[in-house]
Parts: sequence; structure tokens; C-alpha cells
Amino acid sequence: MSKINTIWRQDFFERVEPIKLIEPLAYVLGAQNDSEPFVFNYTDAVLVAGHSCPAVSGAYKLTAKALKALYGSELPVRGEIKVVIKGGPSDLAYGPQSHVISLITGAAGATGFKGLGGNYGRNNKLFFDSNDVQFNTFIFQREDTNKTVKVVYNPQALPGDMRMNDLIPLVLRGIASREQKDLFISLWQGNVKRILLEDEKYPGLFEVEELKNFTAPKGIKEAAY
Repeated sequence: MSKINTIWRQDFFERVEPIKLIEPLAYVLGAQNDSEPFVFNYTDAVLVAGHSCPAVSGAYKLTAKALKALYGSELPVRGEIKVVIKGGPSDLAYGPQSHVISLITGAAGATGFKGLGGNYGRNNKLFFDSNDVQFNTFIFQREDTNKTVKVVYNPQALPGDMRMNDLIPLVLRGIASREQKDLFISLWQGNVKRILLEDEKYPGLFEVEELKNFTAPKGIKEAAY
């Protein structure tokens, strides 16, 4: 039976750099041959969220940047990463963004995989910190070395377009003309493209900082899922 793929409207989706990780559980249970990587594309994040937007693309890109800062040229190990999101699941776009981060890193909350024989657990590794809400701030930690980085995502660094103020209500109410809808999509996905492919042009869009002596939560504390 031939493989059927989702058809995307945006050609630039295919140009986004994939994120590769080692997934030890896939080797143990036979989904992959040893040393073969898991490969995540931006379209995987779109499938999880059901749409492409600055929040979803930001989550994908900030995860890529965090993993690069944590592992350098090494392939990250999926399931051996903890994530703390600085806010509650209903703050900002933290809920949907957590789904993208969990997909890629394997870090999950209470409903995550509990493991086999004390190994390969994924539950209680992604946490919301509603006691210290910070704007678009995400903390990633390697479990093997405890190396920790903080990523702050600042979409306000992107250029604005006043036309969106008029277009958004028309599109959401279903009364936009074809030309208005096409313009809205062009502007909307234009920012997504900037986030994913042109972030270096916009200083401050992503800020990555290594944290010293950071202690991640050990138990369930507003864990995702």
C-alpha cells in the first residue's frame, strides 16, 4: 500500500531544519534499528496543533535551540530531558506549546509513559510553574549531566502589519473576501516563516541562557497531560 502524505499549502514548511534525536525505547522494542535517529519536522508540530502559527512555530524553534545548546553536535536523547514552563497551562499559549515540546523531547506529565523495569520513563518530566509566571520562558535540563538552559521567546521582535487588525475579525467571522483571506494567510504565515527560517534577522526573537545549579521538580506539580 502506497504511503499517503498530508498536502500542505505552504512550500516553506519543507525547508525547515528537522530535529533529530536518539530514542532508546524505539531500539529496545524494535521500532528502529540501533543508532537510527527519530526525525521531527515542523509539519509534525502542525499535525499536533492542528494549525501553523507563531506560537506553534515558536515552540518548535525554541526546542531546537534548547537542544542545540544542551547537546552541541551530539544527538539529544529523547526521554532524558526535563522541561519547566514558566506559567500555568492556560497562560499565554503554554498549553499548545507544551504539546509540541513533549512530542519532540518525550518529556510528559502525569499521563506520560511510566517506563519498563525502572527505565525509559517519560512521565513527570514536563512541568508548569504557575507560581512564577514569566513571559514565554522555557527551561530545558539534561538528566545525565544536569546542564540546563533557559529559552525566552519574544515574538514582539517581529515586524507588525497594521492590516492584520482589520483582516483578523473578517476571517474569523467568515466574511472575508477571497483576496482578504489570501492576504491574511500571506501575512500570518509570513511571520511563521520568519520565526522558522529567518530568526537571525530579528535580534531578541530567541534568547538562550545557560542556568547554573538549577533544580528541576521531581514530582507532579501541574504536570502537562
